[in-house]
Amino acid sequence: MTKVAFYGHGLPNVHKGDLPGKLIVLEGTDGVGRSTQVALLREWLESSGYAVASSGLKRSGLAGKGISLAQEGHYLGDLTSCLFYASDLADRLEREIIPALRAGFVVLTDRYIYSLLARALVRGVNRKWVRSVYGFALVPDKVFYLRAGLDHLIPRVLNARGFNYWEAGMDFLPQRDYYDSYVEYQSRILDQFDAMSSEYGFHLVDANRSVHTVFTELKRGIDKLVRGMKPASPEILGDE
Repeated sequence: MTKVAFYGHGLPNVHKGDLPGKLIVLEGTDGVGRSTQVALLREWLESSGYAVASSGLKRSGLAGKGISLAQEGHYLGDLTSCLFYASDLADRLEREIIPALRAGFVVLTDRYIYSLLARALVRGVNRKWVRSVYGFALVPDKVFYLRAGLDHLIPRVLNARGFNYWEAGMDFLPQRDYYDSYVEYQSRILDQFDAMSSEYGFHLVDANRSVHTVFTELKRGIDKLVRGMKPASPEILGDE
């Protein structure tokens, strides 16, 4: 069961207690392979009989589309960005994640507050303020931190889609070259993740390795978490 605990003030009308499901977070920098692993883990868990739900940034009906539209203009103020993403997460927690946990689902989320904190902090947002903003977030059962060095990340990003304006920190870094800006920005993000790792109890996963090797390690860790949970019946899985 997931113990209902929050990083701060919590969500209104969500009472403390236990939730039958498990909340599992995959974190890491851009291009590290989180989405791929979430898809593989979901397939594996569902084939093992568990009910699974997945979530991720900018997927809420309330704010997801608005964030994407705001980013298209290549300008989104730092504080506005924090509040926009907070709205997105709060909506997903209230409407998707907590109801799924209450129903006994394993919830896999691609990123959580840690990416949002890292992005805000490297842009100079006040640490106390931004942590308070995301204080409504439910404490997950486990955070797997997929960490890869820049020498591995850069080829992956270039082969997949190329450098993104926001992923390269072009909105605030002085470099006008995408490559240099990407290296500087992702280095700062890595530093923030590394600093948060012990504080939030991340499980470090070496993502410099192959997709299969990383998947095998994640399966081993998640199997320990869900062991003892009753797999969902075929009827429940069919109704998801």
